[in-house]
Amino acid sequence: MTLVLCVILFGLAFEYVNGFHDSANAIATVVATRVLTPRQAILMAAVCNLIGALAGTAVATTIGSGLVATEAVTIHALLAAVLAAISWNLLTWWLGLPSSSSHALIGGLCGATVAAAHGDLSMIKWYVHGAHGYEGLLPKVVLPMIASPLVGLLFGFLFMGLLMVLLRNWRPHRVKSVFGRLQLVSASFMALSHGMNDAQKTMGIIALTLWTATQKGLFVSLPPWLAFLHTPEFHIALWVKVICSVTMALGTAAGGWRIIKIMGQRLVKLQIIHGFAVQTTAASVIQVASYWGIPLSTTHVISASILGVGATRRLNAVKWGIAGQMVWAWILTLPATALIGCLTEYLLPI
Repeated sequence: MTLVLCVILFGLAFEYVNGFHDSANAIATVVATRVLTPRQAILMAAVCNLIGALAGTAVATTIGSGLVATEAVTIHALLAAVLAAISWNLLTWWLGLPSSSSHALIGGLCGATVAAAHGDLSMIKWYVHGAHGYEGLLPKVVLPMIASPLVGLLFGFLFMGLLMVLLRNWRPHRVKSVFGRLQLVSASFMALSHGMNDAQKTMGIIALTLWTATQKGLFVSLPPWLAFLHTPEFHIALWVKVICSVTMALGTAAGGWRIIKIMGQRLVKLQIIHGFAVQTTAASVIQVASYWGIPLSTTHVISASILGVGATRRLNAVKWGIAGQMVWAWILTLPATALIGCLTEYLLPI
C-alpha cells in the first residue's frame, strides 16, 4: 500500500514538473508577443488545461494499457518509470531544452517494465493490431515522434504563407489589432489541446498503478474511506482526471520561464500574427493525435510549428543552431529515459 501511494505521489510530482516544463509550451508565444502578461497566460492555461484534461481518456488508455504488457508491470517498476521521467525533465529544464515529458515517461515505463521482466523485450508492445486499429510503441509513439514535427513544420510554413497572401493589403495596425484578439482564441485552443494530451499521461500511469495493485491483491482490506482506490477493471476515474489537471496547472504557475524564453524568443522573433499561426497549427495537430489516442509530444509539435512559421520571414530568421540542440534532446529522450528507468528498477532499494 505504501508503494502504491509513493507511485501516486511521484506521479503527481511528475505532473507538476510537466506543468512547468511542458505547459510553458502552450503559453510561450502569447507571452512572447505580449498579448497576455505571464500571470494572465498562466490563469488562462490553467483553466483550459483543466477543461482539456476532463475531455477524454484515449491518450491515458494508451499509456496505461497500450505500450507494455500489463501482466509484466509491477508497482516497483511504475515507481522507477516515474522517477526516471522526473529526473530527465529536471535535467532538460535546467539546461533550458524543451524536450518531451511524454517520451520521458514512455521511455521510463518501457525500460522499467523490461527490467522487471528480467530483460524480456517482448514485454514491450512494439506493434499489435487491436480492436481500435494498430497499437503499440512503433505506431503510437515512434512514428508520431518522427512525423509530428515534420507536420508541424510544414503546416506552420503553409498556414503562415497563406495568411501572408490573404493579408498582404492589410495595414500593420489592423493586423496587430485583429490577431491580438485572435491569439487569445488560439492560445486557449493550444492550452486546451495540451490538457487533452499531456495531462492524460500521468492519469494513465495512476490508473495502471491502481489496476495493478487491485490485481495483485494489495487492496483486499482497504478501509472504507479508501475504497475508491479499488480498481477491478482498467479505467480512468474522475478523481484521477481532476487531481492530475489541477496539479499540472499548479506546475504551470510555478515556473517554465526558462523554456518560454527559448520557445518564444530565442528560436525566432515572433509577432502577434506569427503567434496565432504557431498556436493554431500546433493545437490542430495535437487535437487529431488526442482523438486517436496518440501520446504526442506537444513540445515537438509547437517547436516545429515555430520553426515553420519563422521560416516564412526568411530562413536565417530561425536560430537553427538552437533548433539542432533541441532535436538532439528529442532523439535522446526515449533511449536515455528507458536506460534510466531500467537502472532505477534494478537499483531502487524499496
